[in-house]
Amino acid sequence: MEKKEILRVEHIRKIFDNNVIFEDLSVTIREGEVVVIIGSSGCGKSTLLRIINGLEPVQGGSIYLNGQNILADAKTLQKAREKLGMVFQSYDLFPHKNVLDNITLAPLKVQKRNRTEAESEARELLARVGLSDKEDAFPRQLSGGQKQRVAIARALAMHPEILLLDEITAALDPEMVREVLDTVLELAKSGKTMLIVTHEMAFARAIADRVLFIDEGKIAEESREPKEFFAAPKTERAQRFLRTFEFE
Repeated sequence: MEKKEILRVEHIRKIFDNNVIFEDLSVTIREGEVVVIIGSSGCGKSTLLRIINGLEPVQGGSIYLNGQNILADAKTLQKAREKLGMVFQSYDLFPHKNVLDNITLAPLKVQKRNRTEAESEARELLARVGLSDKEDAFPRQLSGGQKQRVAIARALAMHPEILLLDEITAALDPEMVREVLDTVLELAKSGKTMLIVTHEMAFARAIADRVLFIDEGKIAEESREPKEFFAAPKTERAQRFLRTFEFE
């Protein structure tokens, strides 16, 4: 039985400074699915996530979340954004707030949740990402990997239906990458729906249910067999792209 559709991007057209980023791009994400987007720098991977999260305008197309066109009007888009958890490579934590306050701010202000309940859940999420002892710490006191795990916990606190992860290890030192990737792998095993942009090919191969290879504004290759894709991509362009990476 096919899983329920959560997100559908239809015929998106995006132009930036007279450059066509996407002419006619469509993709569907289903419940519990982990979809990984790969491609060369500048191909539009991160732009696609920003479009889905309402951070970039489009010149055509529709985006449906649970069957509702979230681009219909500003109010609909704002409401939908509460269900789309976005995690950026730059963390975007509030430097003047401690870890617990960073995580509870949106649930308290946007969702008007009870403080005791929000703080209790924040502590559970910190335990989940291995940071129970950091609730009183400020961002400046954390490593890059710890900041990114706090950012993931903050996104989860809003109970998103889908997590959008944009190159979340790109700003990290190599030794910090593993702790963040382990957190995401745990989320995948728990059934969290995720759309991930990454340059970590070994990670993509390990976590993906489906791989989308974007080239020149199009999905040049799509695979529901990630291991086969990384071993022997079908298109010549994907073959050339993957030759630049080394796999164990």
